[in-house]
Amino acid sequence: MTRLPRVACVANMARITRITRAMGTIVTVGRTAPKRAADPHNYKQWTFSNKRRFMSTAQNATMNQATEKNESVKKKSDHAENSIQQNELKKFSIFRYNPQNNKRPKMETFEVDIDNCGPMVLDVLIKIKDEIDSTLSFRRSCREGICGSCAMNINGKNGLACLTEVNKDKKEVTEIHPLPNLYIIKDLVPDLTNFYNQYKSIDPWLKRKTKKEKGQKEFYQSIEDRKKLDGLYECIMCASCSTSCPSYWWNPEYYLGPATLMQAYRWIVDSRDEYTKERLMEVNDTMKLYRCHGIMNCTLCCPKGLDPAKAIRNMKELVQENFSKENIKSHANYVKEKMEKTK
Repeated sequence: MTRLPRVACVANMARITRITRAMGTIVTVGRTAPKRAADPHNYKQWTFSNKRRFMSTAQNATMNQATEKNESVKKKSDHAENSIQQNELKKFSIFRYNPQNNKRPKMETFEVDIDNCGPMVLDVLIKIKDEIDSTLSFRRSCREGICGSCAMNINGKNGLACLTEVNKDKKEVTEIHPLPNLYIIKDLVPDLTNFYNQYKSIDPWLKRKTKKEKGQKEFYQSIEDRKKLDGLYECIMCASCSTSCPSYWWNPEYYLGPATLMQAYRWIVDSRDEYTKERLMEVNDTMKLYRCHGIMNCTLCCPKGLDPAKAIRNMKELVQENFSKENIKSHANYVKEKMEKTK
C-alpha cells in the first residue's frame, strides 16, 4: 500500500474544511485541519442547532421550559379527554315499589360508572345500593349462578343478574324489572310463595315403598338410568322459566308451570323412585299439565341452558302410555280417593 505525500494530505484536508464550512458546520480532520469559528453574522448558513449554540444559557433554559410546559399541557388535555370518555356514566332504569308509602310503582333512573364496577348486572345493583341508594331491595346470594336468588327481568328477558353482563354501550339505557306476573314485596323482590307451594306439591324427594332398606345401603343406579337425569337435576328453581310462560300468567293457581313440571318429570324417570305411577296420576290433570302449549319461552330464558318444554312433552307421552283406555277407570278411582281425603 502506497502512502500519499504529506503535501497532498494537507491539501485534501484543506479542501474538506472548505466544503464543510460552506455547509455551515466545522469539521476538524487530523492536526493539520485549521479550526475556524462560524460567522455569527451569516444567518443563512446557520441550522437550528447552530443558532442554539450561540444563544445564552438563560435563553436555552427558557426555551426548554416552554417546550416541556407545552408537552405537559398536551398530555393533561389528552388524559382529561380519555378520562371523560372512560368515566361516562351509564343509565339504569330500575323498578321501584315500596308498600309502606302507599305510592304507585315507578321507574327510577340511576347513573353508574361501569368502568369502575364489575361486569355483571348484579355488580351494578350492589354498587347502587352501597354508594347511591341504600333503600334499593333485591335478592342475591352466591353470585355464581347456583342459588337462583337474583332472578329478575333485564331488558325484557328473565335471567340471573349475576350471570347477565352489562351492555357496554353507554348510550343505551338498561331496564330492570322484577320477575313478571308475581306479587311484589318491594322493588325487585317478588313473592314466590305460590311458586314454592306448587313445587312442594309434587313431593320433590326420593320415595320408596320398601322401608327395610332405608338407611342400610345405597340405591344403585345404572349408567343408562343415570343419564336420564341429565338436563333435569341441574334446575336451581329460580322461577325464570315459569314467570316467562304466558300460560302460567293466565293460570298461576292451577297450572304448575315449567319449573315444577320439569322437577316432577325428574322424579318420575328416576329408576330409584318407586312411586312412578302415583306421580303420573298426580300430574295427569287438564290444568296442571295440559295448560302447556309449547310456547318455548321457558327454554329460551333458562339461565342454566335446560329444556323444560322437552321434559313436559316427554311427561305427556308417559301419561298417555300409562293411562290408556284400560287405565282410565283406575285413574278415576285414584282421583276420587284423593278428593275424599282432602275433604
